[in-house]
Amino acid sequence: MKIQFLGAAREVTGSKHLLTTDNGRRILLDCGIYQGKGMDTEELNRKLNFDPKEIDNIILTHAHIDHSGLIPYIYKLGFRGSVVCTSATRDLCAYMLADAGHIHEQDTRTYNKKMQRLGKKPVEPIYTKQDAIDCMELFIGVPYDRKFYIDDKTRVRFTNTGHLLGSAVANIEILEAGHTKRLAYTGDIGRPENRIIKSPSPFISADYIICESTYGNRRHDNSLKADEDLLSIVHDTCIIKGGKLIIPSFSVGRTQEIVYSLNNFYNEKKLPKVDIFVDSPLAMNVTNVFRLHADCFNKKILHIMENDPDPFGFNSLHYVKSVEESKQLNDYSKPCVIISASGMAEAGRVKHHLANNISNPKNTVLMVGYCAPSTLGARLLRGEKNISIHGYPYEVKAQICRLESYSGHADYVEIASFLSCQDKKRLQKMFLVHGDYEAQTELKTYLESKGFANIIIPEKGSSYNM
Repeated sequence: MKIQFLGAAREVTGSKHLLTTDNGRRILLDCGIYQGKGMDTEELNRKLNFDPKEIDNIILTHAHIDHSGLIPYIYKLGFRGSVVCTSATRDLCAYMLADAGHIHEQDTRTYNKKMQRLGKKPVEPIYTKQDAIDCMELFIGVPYDRKFYIDDKTRVRFTNTGHLLGSAVANIEILEAGHTKRLAYTGDIGRPENRIIKSPSPFISADYIICESTYGNRRHDNSLKADEDLLSIVHDTCIIKGGKLIIPSFSVGRTQEIVYSLNNFYNEKKLPKVDIFVDSPLAMNVTNVFRLHADCFNKKILHIMENDPDPFGFNSLHYVKSVEESKQLNDYSKPCVIISASGMAEAGRVKHHLANNISNPKNTVLMVGYCAPSTLGARLLRGEKNISIHGYPYEVKAQICRLESYSGHADYVEIASFLSCQDKKRLQKMFLVHGDYEAQTELKTYLESKGFANIIIPEKGSSYNM
């Protein structure tokens, strides 16, 4: 079999890896969209470097858009194979891909208005909301730890990675020339202790591993300290300064964790008496999916739910549904917390909240996850004082804070611990993907110090026989 790395190679976005077996079956491991790469994003997403009609299957590790977001596009171009994933991933994708299609349509309308003024040809969205709805007919949901036969020579079993509801290692067994080869693709690896979902599980010893490396050179604070810091930032911003706390947050996973932490503060009577707004229709829908999959929850949240059946709702929490309600927050004069997508501050309603609040020194912007280097979130974290939002200049006077421990990605020590279940003598090659090159080289060195060998950092487009 052969593996070709088509995305997330020496970068943290656009996960796509093409597996071709000796009998000619073509399996795509994830099919993610490129995000946060400025003017290059559109071309990168449209240029696939494979024919969608020739893909037999997609094995999807989890629902985040940088892993799933091009599935409607290749469906539009003729892909009709199956998309195999966990049941929770399928349910999340039903909302997330439709939301992505809606955003593509909106962005294209805005772009075409500019092109019309310049006398240039309009473009079509990379895909529409309807394309996203239609492609869901290809999804097959499989429970954790159950073997699924793709054909008589290929089977996959998902084991929990603790990164997101439904996230999984794809443990793939392929029979070639009378010998079974095992390939494990980690997708994204979660923290050892997640606030909501179960901890990562050990996975089957593999001959080959494709491993993520987002935080390959970073260490996280513990989650208890992050919760304490979150409460302190809410108190300092809303009570001491009388301002607004803006939290750019991914609608899936991160928002639910923050809401869950605030819910616990509310139950413990620690949360200041301020309104909390979740301004993301997608986050509201995804939270309902979380409620449907309590089987993925860890023991701690299940124990809390014995007395608090809804850990994602409390009296001062408000889910903002309509655009009109979102706009009304611009005129909301009281101290409050606004949690809104996107997490890298590159798109969505949060950009409007930043535009209205970034120049007020009473306010705080709290970043709670990874931001690709070219994104607005990264520029804020680098301390830039003059930024552009929707083409207009703004002076940054609000305080910019960061909480790394709300990240859903394991750090380099946690990655090594997650991999410790593997038989190093059996393992023939490990490929590091989904990471900046500097982080990958440092992770490679660290893993080698732990006894792992034959670690490769593939370039985009490179192929390897296995």
